[in-house]
Amino acid sequence: MKRTPRRTMTIAALVAVPALALAPVAAAVPVGINFACQASALGSTYDFTLTQPADVSAPASVSAGSAFSVTIDPAAASVPATVGTYALRRVQNLTFKVPVPANSTYVSGSLSGGSGVGATALSQAGGVVTLTATGPVNGGASFELPAITLNLTAGSPGTVETTLYGSGYGNPGLTATAVVRVILLDVNVPASCYPDPNPVLTTTTVV
Repeated sequence: MKRTPRRTMTIAALVAVPALALAPVAAAVPVGINFACQASALGSTYDFTLTQPADVSAPASVSAGSAFSVTIDPAAASVPATVGTYALRRVQNLTFKVPVPANSTYVSGSLSGGSGVGATALSQAGGVVTLTATGPVNGGASFELPAITLNLTAGSPGTVETTLYGSGYGNPGLTATAVVRVILLDVNVPASCYPDPNPVLTTTTVV
């Protein structure tokens, strides 16, 4: 399989993803999340990077056993009309995963806002919360993924740290499919991404 050199793009070059976390008792802090990505098409793989700005926040401290919230608030973005020399028709079937933070218990989750990304849903299984957005987001269009709110219960005294999900191309935290026009054909280009690095985005002290 042919492999091309790693390239750097903004997330709008393929797909946009949310980052983490916004809670009502703390001011949002802007961050930029970096993802290492790999796309496959026509027998070749392409390595590239994505970046996504987001506002993140969480309460500075909570009592053990008490309820608190973490929210994911992605910035608006736009999909380019072309990728390299090819027309980008649309981006679709996005999934984005967030682990339930250690030392907390997941109670519920909700989505709010967002536009231009089709039907969205939020689910939780095995300690991982997954946002799905069907799209399509057409090439050249603007869009915004919805904010994700995680309602949690604090565990024992210590800390609750928010990070992103994913450790490699085989265990991605973000997936999507771009549809690219190659000559007279539309070609599906699946992509898998993981946070690189995967920093601690929020820290809440449990007292």
